[in-house]
Amino acid sequence: MLEPSRPPGPPRGSLPPNAPRRGSGFMRFLSGLFTLILFLMLAAGSMVALLYHQFEMPGPLAVSRVVTVPKGEGRIEIATRLEKEGAISNRWAFIVNYLLRSALGPKPLELKAGDYEIKKNASMAEIMETLTQGRGVLSKITIPEGMTSLQIVEKLREEDELTGDVTDIPPEGSLLPDTYRFSKGMERRELLERMQGEMQRFLAAAWERRQPSLPISTPEEAVIFASIVEKETGRADERGRVAAVFMNRLKKGMRLQSDPTVIYGIVGGQGSLGRAITRADLDQKTSHNTYQIGGLPPTPICNPGRSAIEATLAPPATTDLYFVADGTGGHTFSDTLKEHNAAVTNWRKVERERKKEAEAAAAAASASFLRSRST
Repeated sequence: MLEPSRPPGPPRGSLPPNAPRRGSGFMRFLSGLFTLILFLMLAAGSMVALLYHQFEMPGPLAVSRVVTVPKGEGRIEIATRLEKEGAISNRWAFIVNYLLRSALGPKPLELKAGDYEIKKNASMAEIMETLTQGRGVLSKITIPEGMTSLQIVEKLREEDELTGDVTDIPPEGSLLPDTYRFSKGMERRELLERMQGEMQRFLAAAWERRQPSLPISTPEEAVIFASIVEKETGRADERGRVAAVFMNRLKKGMRLQSDPTVIYGIVGGQGSLGRAITRADLDQKTSHNTYQIGGLPPTPICNPGRSAIEATLAPPATTDLYFVADGTGGHTFSDTLKEHNAAVTNWRKVERERKKEAEAAAAAASASFLRSRST
């Protein structure tokens, strides 16, 4: 009997149709690896493109400012410093582009130490070029604490290396006294904008650190208050105590009775009265005379420095309500009017003795001169 026919089997040595092919898993691995590498390359390329775009786009600085790069700092420290100073928005964009330019350029780049003027809206590319070429600041100007805005503008007008005129005097108290570095040919207006920017930054930070329960409610009032403290004493060790006196008087509803406010009410931004203050001056009703008005004057009377602002926002706890010159460059502080009047009497005595000594010295000098002429 014949056996039923069966379909022919696969050739000897071949795999069944449904058997897994040898090497197919390895190919899938290679395909997945290639896809991953391609994805990573595309992601890296996109990241580099984004960082390059940030590198070339205008920077965040609203006004020009000077950044100091100390000796010994590396690229990461320098980039971090630039970011903290507000000159760049992304330190990693700066670092990556620095490494790429250093590796692909004709020679490695070097960021040099120095004082640099970073221009308004300067890109990271422009900043890197400035730092690698060592284009340091050439000149500087010092603005003392307590100058009025008009006096500061006049000082800038006297600086020959600055250019351009100033048509509008900045608001009183808006400029931060300091030493400012600038490149030759910089516009005076631009330097004033930098001073205003520095004041805004410092005031904002100082206001955040202020003591609670101060009798002032805004940063603007703090500048007004600090300007009075600045003009009342030139001694750094007294600013806190002077601020405490005026704070105590404000809390009690007493008038500040500050002589510098009287002077500013008369001469404004000119700054100096040019003579001794008189009773008629104290009685004159002006917008700033705190003998005649309650509370703070409407505007600052000068541009206060950091120390006066800090003293205003963190005065020591005292009960002082009065102070008067002690005749030695400092002041005598008192809790009561009786103590204050005694201190005033003592100060007048010192002044009389000093006047007598000056007159005696002048007479002796005159007599000596006459004797020398007669011989």
